[in-house]
Amino acid sequence: MAIKVINDKCKGCKLCIKACPFDAIDMAGKLAVINEACTACGQCIPACPFDAIEKCEERAAEIVDLSAYKDVWVFVEQRAGKLMNVALELLGEGNKLSREIGDRNVCALLIGHKTDHLIPELYACGADVVYQIDDPLLEKYTTDGYTKVMTDAIREYKPEIVLFGATHIGRDLAPRVAARLDTGLTADCTRLDVNTGNYIQYLNKCTTLDTSSLDPNSEDKNLKQTRPAFGGNIMATILCPKHRPQMATVRPGVMQKLERDETKQGILIKVEPAIVRADIRTEVLEVVKAAKELVSLTDAEIICSGGRGLGDPSGFELITEFAHAVGGVVGSSRAAVDAGWIDHSHQVGQTGTTVKPKIYFACGISGAIQHLAGMQTSDLIIAINKDPEAPIFEVADYGIVGDLYKVIPCLIEEWGNAESLFDACSKTAM
Repeated sequence: MAIKVINDKCKGCKLCIKACPFDAIDMAGKLAVINEACTACGQCIPACPFDAIEKCEERAAEIVDLSAYKDVWVFVEQRAGKLMNVALELLGEGNKLSREIGDRNVCALLIGHKTDHLIPELYACGADVVYQIDDPLLEKYTTDGYTKVMTDAIREYKPEIVLFGATHIGRDLAPRVAARLDTGLTADCTRLDVNTGNYIQYLNKCTTLDTSSLDPNSEDKNLKQTRPAFGGNIMATILCPKHRPQMATVRPGVMQKLERDETKQGILIKVEPAIVRADIRTEVLEVVKAAKELVSLTDAEIICSGGRGLGDPSGFELITEFAHAVGGVVGSSRAAVDAGWIDHSHQVGQTGTTVKPKIYFACGISGAIQHLAGMQTSDLIIAINKDPEAPIFEVADYGIVGDLYKVIPCLIEEWGNAESLFDACSKTAM
């Protein structure tokens, strides 16, 4: 939908300007004019006493020349000069996609200030090209600053695919960039593939999308973006056939990093940002880290998770003791979090954190699909549950049917042989 001013009715009273929360209405002479900041919220319609503003169907979008868009871009999230793990995971995924599409570079988009030291690491982790945008105004993340320079860079260089980590920053930045580029965005993807068949025939068969403007003989390789839908009960695969770039946010811990190649070299393209302080409406005065102990589930090699089977909150005292004994961190199912037994920062699953540790202990967790979606790619899964029919055993590499309050103390007692057990588990997982 779009907002339209009926010129014959407009009296130039400017009441609509006062009603608009986005400064999306200007005056051209004595007539109101809608500018590109309009979000079609409709606040201006009831404000007009002359019924001179209405909602209308948008005109058909211009046909995009898909052949003008090349390469796979990864937004490289860095904080305080340190790369986030999800950025390295996406470089690995970008390499996979570039092979499937063919004749595409994997490009890292590095935004910040004084980030030269990160460039060799990006090459080593899979980047063929690094687009560096460096400016003192970009030293700390701001929505306005990063959105502007990234949108400008995409318009200039025209990447075919742009990937973001589904972090706090990625989830804030990606939709704003997509809106300004008039393209689609699929959030929280857990799988990415390239469609190599005739997707027009597929769309005509399976959807109601109007494909009349698309070439029926086209074999353009569109990005298949898969994410959980309807509470994780189904997996939805989404295409963006008419617009570019194709954009997606991807959950941390889902994709596989490449093995580092310290000898790899690449191309550096320095992009001059057209940004001034007036473009940024907020100012970061100070970054304050939480005083409480932070839970780093995404980086943990061993996770000990507890669920409803613990019986009560005191069960996490045993899980914490178990985690300390094996050198891991404490995780949780959603059921335990919802019951108030443990903080949400420990939650593993679709609505929590997606993890990929070397060893994942599931203690008293039945194995709801939402939980499995967040941990089933772990190298080794060990489940402890009294119910032999629990779904968790379907994905577990090893299952122990028994009372966790008897099993876990035995595991803690025997962890004196932790190194040999860990090696054995790692070999089994390979």
